[in-house]
Amino acid sequence: MTTATTRPHVTVLADRGVVSVTGADAEKLLGGLITNDIALIAEAHALYAALLAPQGKMLFDFLVVKRGDGFLLDTLREKTGDLVKRLSMYKLRAQAEIRDVSADFAVGAAWGGETVPSDVPAGALVYVDPRLPALGSRFIADVTAVRDAGDAVNASPEAYDAHRIALGVPEGGRDFVFGDTFPHEALLDQLNGVSFDKGCYVGQEVVSRMQHRTTVRKRVVAVEADQELPQGPLPVLVGEAEIGRLGSVAGQRGLALLRLDRVAEAQRGGTLVTVNGLPLRVVLPSFATFQLGAPHEIA
Repeated sequence: MTTATTRPHVTVLADRGVVSVTGADAEKLLGGLITNDIALIAEAHALYAALLAPQGKMLFDFLVVKRGDGFLLDTLREKTGDLVKRLSMYKLRAQAEIRDVSADFAVGAAWGGETVPSDVPAGALVYVDPRLPALGSRFIADVTAVRDAGDAVNASPEAYDAHRIALGVPEGGRDFVFGDTFPHEALLDQLNGVSFDKGCYVGQEVVSRMQHRTTVRKRVVAVEADQELPQGPLPVLVGEAEIGRLGSVAGQRGLALLRLDRVAEAQRGGTLVTVNGLPLRVVLPSFATFQLGAPHEIA
């Protein structure tokens, strides 16, 4: 007797692009630049990581997947060209080829059903999402295979967004601003996006200080309301004071980058947290190791 498996939800994420890094020095190049330890990819199959400015703020985030003699970076499609330029700036004499291959590959997500689903476009590179297992799996497939996939693609990107938002996982460009957000604020320390044991990388000193010696006052957290939330980005207020910004939204739930100390003060004082006059409840993600507080200690 066989046990039936639930068919996963599968969608193509048109807003994601792919950058290829290949060549003899590809691993060494990435290893010296990104926030995570590229050596771990042999066990994890994929990594979540970011490339930072020297001041420690995030310029790009991406999922890194091993493929052949190199790596594929699943990143925001509108940022692929800039990511190629930035990586090329650091390349110097390294034997590595860095290309935007978004025209050749499509990125997708699968959730529900099998842990690593088979019901995805033929020949796809499939891997469990390294940020949070509950997100499900990601895949990178040849665009032709996606066009030929038929009803294997059975869900919408909006359905995936609702799934992601329900879990409290932020997305760069929607829930935090590139160039103006530290990794801790975007929850990279909570979502397996930073290695605190690896060697040097761009912006490491700032990230290390935030982890070990100082405080994180802002974090992306979930917010809920008793009616449908307006689409962000919108200011989140306590009284007349702005304490953060609402990002992506699905129905009555959304994600917002907020000053946690100001939220805690509002809760203690019985003051409403609002967006467009709509009262909000602030909810920490289930995976969070931090609490609301003033100031918020992480070490």
